[in-house]
Amino acid sequence: MSQLISIDPGKCKCGLVVAEISEKKVYKAIILKSELLEDYVRNLNTVQDISKIIIGNGTTSREIRDKLDFFKKEIITFEEKNTTYRAKARYFELFPIRGLKFLIPREIFIFNKNLDAISALIILEDYCKMKFTLNQDIDFKTWLK
Repeated sequence: MSQLISIDPGKCKCGLVVAEISEKKVYKAIILKSELLEDYVRNLNTVQDISKIIIGNGTTSREIRDKLDFFKKEIITFEEKNTTYRAKARYFELFPIRGLKFLIPREIFIFNKNLDAISALIILEDYCKMKFTLNQDIDFKTWLK
């Protein structure tokens, strides 16, 4: 089972998703401090069959790519324009508002939320030209600090 990692790089924090392309499923979605990314990917690479890493081409993408040079398979830098903006809409596709909450303005549900992992998902979906589904109950706001 070959998996892809997609990263939304940032100066202080990064969004990261791990997905299986043949199943179109996301198995892991986290937000982590940028300085923890290298060790996290290194550990992940020892227990998973990671075939490729996709990194958004925004803030600090070159530095992130340099940190991941130990990864001897393909690393791709891919367009990430507007992913943070698009992450808000994708959040509600993944987690639709139900019941009386529908009467409350949508922005309240994502106010002060970290959408970096959803941005990483959008980078992955744009790269693969397909939508992915979530495996079980993934919390895209999970922080690894």
